[in-house]
Amino acid sequence: MNNDGVLLLGGAGFIGSALASRLKQEKVPVHTVGRHNLVQLEQMLPQCGTVVHLASATTPGSSARLPGLELGNLALTLRLLDALRAQPHIHLIYFSSGGTVYGNPQQLPVSEDSLIAPLSNYGAGKAAQESFCQALRAQGNAVTILRPSNAYGPGQTLKRGFGLVRTLLEHARLGTAVEIWGDGETVRDYIYIDDVVEATLRFIQQPQDSGTYNLGSGVGYSVNQVREVVEQVCGRRLHATYHPARGTDVRSVVLHCMRLNERLGWQPGVGLADGVAQTWAWIQQGLSNNGSE
Repeated sequence: MNNDGVLLLGGAGFIGSALASRLKQEKVPVHTVGRHNLVQLEQMLPQCGTVVHLASATTPGSSARLPGLELGNLALTLRLLDALRAQPHIHLIYFSSGGTVYGNPQQLPVSEDSLIAPLSNYGAGKAAQESFCQALRAQGNAVTILRPSNAYGPGQTLKRGFGLVRTLLEHARLGTAVEIWGDGETVRDYIYIDDVVEATLRFIQQPQDSGTYNLGSGVGYSVNQVREVVEQVCGRRLHATYHPARGTDVRSVVLHCMRLNERLGWQPGVGLADGVAQTWAWIQQGLSNNGSE
């Protein structure tokens, strides 16, 4: 049986859709499975050499006051890991979260060897799933854990409380005010979608890999700085209302990605200004296709 295919669990999302498109361009068989289609997942596994686990039913905001929501994510991951024990040839690539699992790092940029100390329920859920993935790795399966920073770019749908670049561009389009929690000086690492896809594709081509890697730009921008970039790209002033900071928000996180560079020869190719410009052009093109301004 041909087991060269790639199964994308949660492949209908932002990263999954972009990855699926690239794999099809590369003539790689792709199977996309939603998080609710567990029977289909188990049926498709023998046909695949790689599973990329992108599925998550939560965001940092959605589970902030409802930690029990993370149980669904954990249950899905455990079901997948149980199935993979019977398929030792399959390489698992698990997408964790470089923006939340470290909490407030003592040193920036933060490396993969730094303490895992999440502040949010979302980050805690990701850390728990990482631990179970590491247990499967210890049992002999090839498991790559990726800790991406804040991915953005064309194809990203608007989701309340999630995706700063996409949110700011939407407010620029509509001329509405954006809500900012805190003073706008929280710092994050932003990575363009094509760079995420390229790194993931290279790991798919390394079926014996079993490492843990940060996946980011290595450059930090505050919310206020991202706002300025968006204003410059769009040529429009963004209005903002500031609210008290939330205790579960990480103050600053920038990812050290040298391990990824050494393993794959990978480095990000699209800077923030260019990435925002390409995303804005995609939004404008969508409006043009819909007959809107």
